[in-house]
Amino acid sequence: MKEDLWNNFHIQLSAHYVVIFAMCIADYYLLKLLNTYLPYSKHIFLRIVADTAGITLICLVLLLLFNFLIYDVFHIPEAGLPPFLVKFAFAMSTNIPILLVFELIHYFQSEQKAIADSEKAKRKVLLFQHETLRSQINPHFLFNSLNVLSSLIYINQENANKFTKALSKTYRYVLSLTQQPLVTVADELSALDSYIFLMRMRFDNSFTFTLNKKSSAQLYKIIPLTLQLLIENAFKHNIATEQSLLHIIIHVDSDYITVENNVQPSHRDDKGGIGLKYITQQYKLYGQHVIVQQSEQMFIVKIPYIQP
Repeated sequence: MKEDLWNNFHIQLSAHYVVIFAMCIADYYLLKLLNTYLPYSKHIFLRIVADTAGITLICLVLLLLFNFLIYDVFHIPEAGLPPFLVKFAFAMSTNIPILLVFELIHYFQSEQKAIADSEKAKRKVLLFQHETLRSQINPHFLFNSLNVLSSLIYINQENANKFTKALSKTYRYVLSLTQQPLVTVADELSALDSYIFLMRMRFDNSFTFTLNKKSSAQLYKIIPLTLQLLIENAFKHNIATEQSLLHIIIHVDSDYITVENNVQPSHRDDKGGIGLKYITQQYKLYGQHVIVQQSEQMFIVKIPYIQP
């Protein structure tokens, strides 16, 4: 047997590499399957059990297949060859390092992807903050606010003083957001008071605003300026006059912040500002989905909490 083994060493070596290659292919697809349906993030103990069961099954199937080829196809005698358990132990000792190598490769690739996604998310957040700031300090917003202020100075100096303070508070809140990717609902609603006051001075009796809130949701976290941008979106795309009132309602409950308004399109071509698209993109970065429901009468947006 030893002489035959040495004479057929190249055949034995080739067969060995065929087995190793088959193990690599099987382990690769096992890893893809487990990463799809049972990643480590779900349950690490079950994943380890699944890995062990998978490589055991792979070794058994490959050994049975190659035993069939050796003994039944090529009719090589079993005399002098190692028993099945020895071959199985050798296969397991070979297969375990192969799977570990694949796991390490997948781990480092996942880490690199996570770092790249994190950097991408940071860039998008910075872009959002920049666009938000630019939207709020754009010439139209400032021009309209100054026009209202100049009129109030002559008509009602007390309201002019209140308007100036509200405008200052709004800008101060926007400028403070450069280091705050998230804010509490309470902070957002507090800043919204000033913005609504500015809109009341500007649009007079052309809209109604209703806020229904639960105290239990005050400390939940959302992306800053979400509510302000949604209200700005409502004014931008709808008519707001004393004859056609724009009704804006905000519900703050334990699951969502719901912003709704009646639909009366203005048919204007102004597409500036951030709008709903930017808000939706920002919440997707945190794995949350903004729900938009629109009918002929109502436009409803449900904002999820990022950190309840």
